[in-house]
Amino acid sequence: MKFCTLVALTFFAANAISLADDRPNIVLVMTDDQGYGDLSYMGNSVLDTPHIDSLAHSGASMDTFYVSPVCSPTRASLMTGRYNYRTRLVDTFKGRSMMEPEEITIAEVLREAGYRTGIFGKWHLGDNYPMRATDQGFHESLIHLGGGLGQPSEPRENGRRYTDAILFHNNLQVQTYGYCTDVYFDAAMDFIDDAMASKKPFFTYIATNAPHSPYHDVPEALYRKYKSKDLSPILFGNDKDADTVARVFAMVENVDQNVGKLLGHLDRRQIAENTIVIFMVDNGPNTQRYVVNSRGKKNEVHDGGIRSPFFFRWPAQVKAGTGNDRIAAHIDVMPTLLEAAGASLPQSHPFDGRSILPLLKGERVDWPDRSLIMQIHRGNEPIPLHHIAVREQRWKLVHPTGFRNDQMPENVPLELYDMEADPGETNNLYEKRPEIASRLKQTYDNWFEDVSNTRPDNYDPPRIVLGTEHETSTTLSTQDRRETEEGGEWLLEFRNGKSYNIEFLWKEPIAGAQIELQVGSKRKTLTVNKNSDTAFLKNISIPNGKLALSATVVKGGKEAVPYHIILHQL
Repeated sequence: MKFCTLVALTFFAANAISLADDRPNIVLVMTDDQGYGDLSYMGNSVLDTPHIDSLAHSGASMDTFYVSPVCSPTRASLMTGRYNYRTRLVDTFKGRSMMEPEEITIAEVLREAGYRTGIFGKWHLGDNYPMRATDQGFHESLIHLGGGLGQPSEPRENGRRYTDAILFHNNLQVQTYGYCTDVYFDAAMDFIDDAMASKKPFFTYIATNAPHSPYHDVPEALYRKYKSKDLSPILFGNDKDADTVARVFAMVENVDQNVGKLLGHLDRRQIAENTIVIFMVDNGPNTQRYVVNSRGKKNEVHDGGIRSPFFFRWPAQVKAGTGNDRIAAHIDVMPTLLEAAGASLPQSHPFDGRSILPLLKGERVDWPDRSLIMQIHRGNEPIPLHHIAVREQRWKLVHPTGFRNDQMPENVPLELYDMEADPGETNNLYEKRPEIASRLKQTYDNWFEDVSNTRPDNYDPPRIVLGTEHETSTTLSTQDRRETEEGGEWLLEFRNGKSYNIEFLWKEPIAGAQIELQVGSKRKTLTVNKNSDTAFLKNISIPNGKLALSATVVKGGKEAVPYHIILHQL
């Protein structure tokens, strides 16, 4: 199905190329856990972000732009123009953060349209074939795995480092040198140079893991700068997080410095005029702090958790200083960029978003009101009305039942806000305006029914595929281990009748442990007699089919999960 769709895309792309030799280059920068208020442009009196501020002043901005409360749902919507519940992605870990490989990404469409496509930083939509960035349209990929450095997917030898981090270049593990954000931007600029040498337009996606935790490894000089500052104007009494925020701001200013380097590079290469540069964030701030006139933080469905800056610079087409207060969201980015590039998407994967390019250009267009819906919470499957926000231009319905609850708690009231009069969401009008609350709830009910029926098995996770030439060594981590009543398992699909050497890794050497492995109905046991942090089961034949794999390390009556399991194809 996806192959046929991409053949159709090639037809559209050929027409786009023949009609437009002046297609714009595209650079999309998105940071991780940087809130709406974490810019001096937004009135933050502590932070220094002159280069991102300059980007904002020199282009257009959407003043009411929404993202999801947490990271990978935003990334799925950004890459597809569709709500994440259409893509099988329902959470950020535990086998729930893998995107359906049949989804069509912006990278795939632009690649078929003749663009060079590169990603630098964070993907977080699947670590293994067929869900990796290189499987989903990117020519060039320099990324960490999973949700971030310091998380279960990282190589154990990385030790949670942001400096001199071990990353993955086109799926091969590489040692890098320098602070990770610097590494991403430097690689992105090299990619831009290579695309120019090939006389191709480029789509460059820079998705930093900064300023996400862990916070122990941040640019030292910038940390000292913010550590010495009075942060009280943006903490609002939340002094316990002062050191964390100083570290976050060090990472944010480092991002800003790199944005400055990037903009300077575009100027020096004389391509700034026809290069779109976007800056946005993936969700709200990772602590309670300044969010302009909003309330809330990451994980939350009040505006502080789901509102993002959105700056769009395109000097050839967009007048500096253009602003617009219409509501927009991550689902609008792909249709907007495809319109700018003269590319289109077949009807097999209709967008939930719409192009906001006319608004960014300041054009007078008929723009009817619309509804944007955000929902995400822990668990294998979404629950109706659990942790939602429904936003129209004026009104917003909220049910803040808690992202971390995999079941919806009882007795959490619905909230209704007039966002024009009350952007801080302080005056709940749910009881006073029941007709509006009822209308927004019906909008939500219709939406949930629609997205939940995108596929017959809509919330079943996609499977990691083994036995192909695309990935001959497959590393499994708890990032993609699905929880079950018995413990947990990886959902896999084996092809081509291969055998495997299976390698088990754990962080500390152990002795006297027993490894118990089950793949489908096949069981194997291995005893680790000597003090070691690695063990092997060799030449294990595994039949074709959709199978579950589970593994435990048993020692002294206690069970644990291996840090990583690597299946090496023979």
